[in-house]
Amino acid sequence: MTLTVPPRGEYQTFLFSEPAYDLDALEADIAVLGVPFGQPYGIRAVHHDHVNGPEAIRRASDRVVRALHHYDFDIGGPLFMGRDIRMVDCGDVRADPYDLMGHFHRTEEAVRRILGAGALPLILGGDHSIPIPVLRAYEGRGPVTLIQLDAHLDWRDEVGGISQGLSSTIRRASEMDHIGEIFQIGLRAQGSARPEDFEAAKAYGSNLVTAYELHDEGVQAILDRVPDGGNYYITVDADGLDPTYAPAVAGPAPGGITFPEARGLIQGLVRKGRVVGMDVVEITPAADLNRLTAITAGRLFVNLIGTAAQEGYFDRRVG
Repeated sequence: MTLTVPPRGEYQTFLFSEPAYDLDALEADIAVLGVPFGQPYGIRAVHHDHVNGPEAIRRASDRVVRALHHYDFDIGGPLFMGRDIRMVDCGDVRADPYDLMGHFHRTEEAVRRILGAGALPLILGGDHSIPIPVLRAYEGRGPVTLIQLDAHLDWRDEVGGISQGLSSTIRRASEMDHIGEIFQIGLRAQGSARPEDFEAAKAYGSNLVTAYELHDEGVQAILDRVPDGGNYYITVDADGLDPTYAPAVAGPAPGGITFPEARGLIQGLVRKGRVVGMDVVEITPAADLNRLTAITAGRLFVNLIGTAAQEGYFDRRVG
């Protein structure tokens, strides 16, 4: 039984990349993986609008980039910078309505195979519980510095008896031996966190950066807090961005991360060390405006890919 299936929709791959559904024969520098389903809080949340996020991001490909060889002012050149870079789309992790945790195991295994093939995983979500199995796949590859762009803390131990849901992601990550320092950037307003959850995050040593600190101190000041030369995994909850850039989220809050700030953080991390993976999650496409949120998500990935290409991440394949 395969781990992934071809996605639905007009565009079945992200940024017109090659489809590659056989993960045992994967040969790529960059591998896109859709993970539509997380760990739901109740039966009504099994198929909430977040599951349509991967399809929406893929469908926006024609507005994220017009053509792979066109000049892109965000990154200072065409997407792959004239280098021999192979990007593939591995489809969506297969879900089973009779086994609501089976896709978590398949997600972890799919990411393990992508990493084993030497490819950079780009994850399209899905709700914010999906980084839990994704990060588990990095076991033995640590320490990994976790960078979260999010309005919310996501440090609940459980919600209604569910311990691997979208409000517990960073707490679960903090329990993984291969996860090192954690930076949570863009925090503001209220989410599910109670005072005891905030204290637990502080006790762990998580670096909590409000959106207002980011605005006041600037991108470089926040990047300077992150140790140089690390392996960085970036998880982007779309509600971490200000809703002027990402309106299609379940929990919009004013005052969020601007697109230039997010671009600066991603590009800065690529240059500080090595970004080893990235996800964008929590998009609710039914609430989108002119596909703005999906396009913004795609542009964040473009800034990662283009800057990584500039920095020689994939030069081992040249020639």
